[in-house]
Amino acid sequence: MSPRLSVIGTGYLGATHAACMAELGFDVIGLDVDPAKIALLSTGRVPFYEPGLDDVLARNIEAGRLSFTSSWEDVAAFADIHFICVGTPQAAGAQRADMSQVFGSISALAPHLRPGALVVGKSTVPVGTAAELQDLLAREAAEGVEVAWNPEFLREGFAVQDTLHPDRLVVGVRSQRAEDLLREVYAPVTAAGTPFLVTDFPTAELVKVAANSFLATKISFINAMAEVCEAAGADVTRLAEAIGYDPRIGNRFLAAGLGFGGGCLPK
Repeated sequence: MSPRLSVIGTGYLGATHAACMAELGFDVIGLDVDPAKIALLSTGRVPFYEPGLDDVLARNIEAGRLSFTSSWEDVAAFADIHFICVGTPQAAGAQRADMSQVFGSISALAPHLRPGALVVGKSTVPVGTAAELQDLLAREAAEGVEVAWNPEFLREGFAVQDTLHPDRLVVGVRSQRAEDLLREVYAPVTAAGTPFLVTDFPTAELVKVAANSFLATKISFINAMAEVCEAAGADVTRLAEAIGYDPRIGNRFLAAGLGFGGGCLPK
C-alpha cells in the first residue's frame, strides 16, 4: 500500500508539492493555518499565478486524492510522511533566515505524530536545522519518528514541471528506512531517469544554499562585466553569448540586468 502524504504549508512550494504528489497517484492532505487559503485551495484555485497548477490542483481534488485542512490532528492521523514546506524568509534587519515557521510547525505537529512517521523538510534552511529538528522530535514526538531533508529546486513559471520532472532529487537521511520511504515516494520520477542522490543532513541542507550562491554569483559576475564593457565600449550581450558557449560556463543566468532578487537567491 502506498504511503499517504501530508504537506505542511500551502504557499508557493507547498501548494505545488501537494498537487504534484497527488498527480503522481498519492493520497495527499495539505495543511495551512490560514482558513481563507484553505477555502480557496479546496475549490481548486491557488492564491498566486503558476502556469498549469490550477488544472493539476482541481483534477486531483475531483479525483479524491487531494484535500486541505487546518487541523494538525487530522494531518497526523492521515499521513505516514509529512513534507514541511513553510517559508523561511530573510529575518527583518538581519542576514539570516527567519526559522519561526519551521520550528513552529514541527512543534505543533510533534504531539500528534504516529510512531514511525517520517518528517521531510523541503524549506531552505541553515546547516544544522535537520539535526536540531530530529532532536526536538526525539523529545516531543512518538517513538521512531524520523527526519529527512529533501530540498526543492523550483523555478517560478516552471514549478509543476520542476516537481514532476526535476533535474535531480537530493535526500539527506540517517537511516535506510527513511531512504527507502523516499525512494518509494519518488519512484515515478526516478523511473523517468531523474538522478536520486542520498546524502547526510548537512550536505542536503547545503546543496540548496550552494546552488543559490552559484546562480547569484553568475548574475553578479555578468553585471560586473557589464560595467567593464561600458567603460571599454564593448557589448556585454555578445560577450555573454561568447563565454556561454564554453560548456564549463554555460549561457544560463548570464543576462546583465538589475541583479538577483526574489525569495530564494538572497538566502
